[in-house]
Amino acid sequence: MAGLDIVSTPARAASGPTRAHWWILVIIASAQLMVVLDSTIMIIALPSAQHGLGFSNADRQWVVTAYTLGFGGLLLLGGRIADLVGPKRTLLAGVIGFAAASALGGASQTTGMLIGARALQGMFGALLAPSVLFLLTTTFVDARERGRAFGIYATIALGGAAFGLILGGLLTEFLSWRWCLYVNLPIAAAVTIGGAAVIPTQSGHPGQRLDVPGAVLGCGGLVALVYGLGEAGTVGWSSPRVLVPLAVAVVLLAVFVVVQTRVANPLLPMRVLADRNRGGSFLTILLAVMGMFGTFLFLTYLLQTVDHFSPLKTGVAFLPLMIVNGLTATQISSRLMPHLRTRWLVVPGLLVAALGVALLTQLTPGASYVTHILPTELLLGLGLGLAMVPCISTATARAEPRHVGTTSAATNTSQQIGASIGTALLNTIAATATAAYLATHGASADAVAQGTVHGFAVASAWATGAMLLGALVGGILIDAHPGRDRELAELAGLAQLEHQSPEPA
Repeated sequence: MAGLDIVSTPARAASGPTRAHWWILVIIASAQLMVVLDSTIMIIALPSAQHGLGFSNADRQWVVTAYTLGFGGLLLLGGRIADLVGPKRTLLAGVIGFAAASALGGASQTTGMLIGARALQGMFGALLAPSVLFLLTTTFVDARERGRAFGIYATIALGGAAFGLILGGLLTEFLSWRWCLYVNLPIAAAVTIGGAAVIPTQSGHPGQRLDVPGAVLGCGGLVALVYGLGEAGTVGWSSPRVLVPLAVAVVLLAVFVVVQTRVANPLLPMRVLADRNRGGSFLTILLAVMGMFGTFLFLTYLLQTVDHFSPLKTGVAFLPLMIVNGLTATQISSRLMPHLRTRWLVVPGLLVAALGVALLTQLTPGASYVTHILPTELLLGLGLGLAMVPCISTATARAEPRHVGTTSAATNTSQQIGASIGTALLNTIAATATAAYLATHGASADAVAQGTVHGFAVASAWATGAMLLGALVGGILIDAHPGRDRELAELAGLAQLEHQSPEPA
């Protein structure tokens, strides 16, 4: 199977992407946007939803956490299902299920109904997200066009989260919090109709059996990990509500690794992680996203609680980051990818992003948006736009045909776990630093403002460290050269074709 794929690659690359390929990109990018939007769009809507349904502050976090648990915990299973039945089927099933869950959530009359709908959204998102990367990887095989396609994907992955804040503010302010869920219905309808018409059907590998023990252990371990990290920001790291699920996660994931080395059809084949470039990309993505989401959290709270921005104004304040990231990913990083080793984009990119986050360590309550926050956004957008495109592309490149869905799921999982760690760990560090400041400076209004910004500054130093560690990991482990690797694959394919050709009479 692998040999046949290598042989077919030069022919496909030579013809280049067709118009249908770019329509496929539009469809799967829309599906990805829907998933990314829902990671942040409900944050802005939470106060209105809480008022409408009357749920407590303790229940409020579950509206966000339920989505994270369903999504992060089931990604590997979703990727494996895509390998077994084909990406088109799993994408369409995931989109239809996601739309149904969104409609249920928008019509919620009770807190439990809303939380359950959000969990279902996450579960169906875990089914469709690996299929998006699966189709992106198998559709765009030419190094240059692959860079452009992954540039668009990376822009959506980063910018979509910020855009969710803007859209959530708009919908909540001018319509209702329910439209933060109903907005998925027209997107899902367009993706379903377009996907059914344009995306070719791939048969998958139905002869393989699904690794049920691996699914239970891996998904259970990730759910426990995401749950524990999500609770840490609320109850502290020493609480049994954090320590018990984290201990369970360690045990389950350790057993999961052992099982994966012994079963015939593992949920996550260890050779997927053993590849130096792929494993390095997974770890680099995790660290970069960890620093990124922590910074998003700080900026959101800083703008609303210290600078007193409205939800809509807060979302709009992220526009410069989105614009710079999109331009860098699609016009710079994707164009340089075929000509440079991946590390020469990843390392400088993460160093620039780290510099941007480091600027937040100098924040004061009187700091203005233009002089202190805007430079961080511009540097963060530039750096992550430069680094994330080649990282994601390298993580999914040259995967075995029967493991493309699994590899795509592992890439998504590294992003999701990075976001969970960044949000939980850095929020706890900020809260601890703020509490320590108030303990020594009193609790006046001025001290609260100073302490809040001090907490953000301390946590930003840790976020900077995560970015720097990501640059170090990327520089040491990632040694891919997309353009050169592509040329070698083409030469190997041509040589195999010549070897298979009959000798002339």
